Amino acid sequence: MPRWDDYKQHAKERGALALELYAVESTPSESGPAVPDVLADHLAYQRDLEITGKLVLAGPMSDLSGEMMEGAGLMIYRAASFEEAQAIAKADPMHARGARTYVLRRWLVNEGSVHLSVGLSTGTVDLS
Repeated sequence: MPRWDDYKQHAKERGALALELYAVESTPSESGPAVPDVLADHLAYQRDLEITGKLVLAGPMSDLSGEMMEGAGLMIYRAASFEEAQAIAKADPMHARGARTYVLRRWLVNEGSVHLSVGLSTGTVDLS
């Protein structure tokens, strides 16, 4: 497998977006407080990250069957480095208090599309 930076450069050269973001998969831990007990502080932290432009997307994930909620979440961060993304993830109250553990990975966004509709007179927003 190629080194990350080499692959990123190759992606840029072939015309891909090569936008580097950071993906955090957060899962409930066996010990520590229950996820609902830390949820309000976690959501406030995420709101602050959103306001500062560091949180791209975040939300809960189902279990592997797709049928049940298991308390896991996925967050996508915008950061200047892997180390900054680590610091953001570590400071999340869910992780700092031990309610969840996390895995952090670099994510290179190359393809896809985002559709955004803003109704100026109706004040509606649709993201799909």
